[in-house]
Amino acid sequence: MAQTITKHVKDMVAQANTQIETIPTADAINLVGNEDHVIVDLRDPRELKRGGKIPGAFSCPRGMLEFWIDPASPYHKDIFNQDKKYVFYCASAWRSALSAQLAQDMGLKPVAHIEGGFGAWVKADGPVEAVD
Repeated sequence: MAQTITKHVKDMVAQANTQIETIPTADAINLVGNEDHVIVDLRDPRELKRGGKIPGAFSCPRGMLEFWIDPASPYHKDIFNQDKKYVFYCASAWRSALSAQLAQDMGLKPVAHIEGGFGAWVKADGPVEAVD
């Protein structure tokens, strides 16, 4: 018997986008090197190796986000314990929308995500650094 999915990803992303800040790509490009922001790349290592990343972005695979944010987790990363704005991105802004909402719900603030994700970043000629 087939499963009946009642909550769809597109709906979840749309709902998240009503509750979080979305930064236009052109504005996000100006954040590179800004010490008041932490840009967080949620893509997996294969995606990073294939296409590079935003210069200076912190790589946090989507599956580890909750564990790395939570200071009570044995996997906590100190980068998520700073008085800075956290700006998430993924390939097309779906994972980043859900992640920004999740991080915000966990108490991380302020948070936002980049409109259109890395795909829009590349189309806008945003800087990219190679990942080995």
